[in-house]
Order: sequence, then structure tokens, then C-alpha cells
Amino acid sequence: RTAGDTAAMAWALWSGGTLARQRGAFPLAWRLLGLAAELGERGGDIVVRGYSLAGLAETGRIQGDYAAVGRLHEQLLAEARRRGEARHTVWALEGIAQMHRNTGEFDRAYALFEEAAEIAGRADDRRGHAWALRGLADILSARDGDTGRALELLSRAEETCRSMNLSSALAYNHKMRGNVFYRAGRYEEARDLYGLALSEFRTMDEPRGEALSRLGLAKSLARLGRDPRETTAELADLAVVLERSGLRHAREMVARAQVEFVPETEEAR
Repeated sequence: RTAGDTAAMAWALWSGGTLARQRGAFPLAWRLLGLAAELGERGGDIVVRGYSLAGLAETGRIQGDYAAVGRLHEQLLAEARRRGEARHTVWALEGIAQMHRNTGEFDRAYALFEEAAEIAGRADDRRGHAWALRGLADILSARDGDTGRALELLSRAEETCRSMNLSSALAYNHKMRGNVFYRAGRYEEARDLYGLALSEFRTMDEPRGEALSRLGLAKSLARLGRDPRETTAELADLAVVLERSGLRHAREMVARAQVEFVPETEEAR
């Protein structure tokens, strides 16, 4: 502001918005990233504008507001393809794939993750490739029940996460491994992986990952015979946390778990 550098102001706002999103402060992230995109356009810096729009799209997607940001993802994908920006193309493909996966369109999601993995591999985008493998593993587990292949892909992705010190991606990899074990009925292994992921997310103060790991851990413990009253209390607390943070898709997951695990007498009460 002192120097009157509009583009630099935009980058500062983008940084703040990104940090806010990572901390789970989604309304603040939305406001800062929106200002960053506006200043980037005003300052003629198309890169910060693009990053800021991508940040807005990711913020909305994480919250589960697919109607609001689906078109923005498609727009950013088209721009990235037109400019030949492989990493941005991979990011957009993975975001769109995740939305399709979360709405049950597994085949479409798999095709998009597969394209993202192929592009990332050619462009030596190792981070993007690891996220794409994680997405493919998720669908192989959820759609096909192919536990072995899913775990194989997650192991490949984990090698990349460790070699590049991608702590957040590694924690999400462990959380997804927990999902794969849970779906296969291997609840003790799922419990251990969710517990590991929960510890990792708490260390980095990542509230979304922490909440999702808590949910997986609660469901695994319930399957292993935990006192139903403890499960009821855990899910109720998670529902409040997610309602407050605006994570719609995750909140819906908790609601489904409450239907599955909370006794009718507790629900009525």
C-alpha cells in the first residue's frame, strides 16, 4: 500500500487468503481471495488473478458448495488448457474429479483423476501426481472394492509425499488409507491409520483434516465395540464443529454416521 503496488498487494492478500483457508477460516479466505483477484485484475497481473480465482474455487469446493464453484473450476480448466499450463490443468481436473466423486459420479471422477495423473506424470508434477493417485485409490476402493490396488497406489503416492516433505498430502494419504481399510472391514487397521492422520493434522493445525480423521476414528471405534454413548457424544461434537466451519459435505457425512451409529433413543432425546 505504501508503495502503491497493486499487484504486490494482491499477492499479499492471496497469501493471507490461502493461510485462512488452510486454518479453516473459510469466510475470511473467501473475502481475502476475492479482493486478491480484484486487485490482480486491476494491477494487470494475470498470474495472481488466476491463483486467487483458483483459491476461491478450492475454498468453495472444500466447503461443499459445488453449485457456486463448479463453473469456476471449468473456466479455470479451460484457461489452463489454452495456455498449456500443466500444473494448473492438473489442479483443476482434480478439483472437478473430487466434486464428481463426492456426488457419486465415480466413473466420471475416475476418468478425470486418470487424466490428471497422466498429465502430471508427463510434466513432472509430482505433487499433482500424488494427489491424483490418491483420488484413483479412493474410487477403486469405494466403487470396486479393490483394496489391494487402492493400497498399492497410496503407497506410491506416499513415497512422493515423503520424498518432497509434503506433510499435509501425507496426512491425507494416511486418512485415505484408513478409509480403504474401513471399507474392507479391517477396522483395527483403519483405527490405527485414522489415529495417525489425526495426530499429523493436529500437529500442523489443519482443522478440516482433523475433523475428517476424528469421524473415521469414531466410526472405526464404534465398529470395534466402543460404548455407544461415547460415539454419540463424539459425533454430536463433530457436527457442531463442522456446522460452525461451514464444511457442508463433511457435515453430511457426520449426519449419515449419526443415523448409522446413534441409537434411536439418543436421537429422540
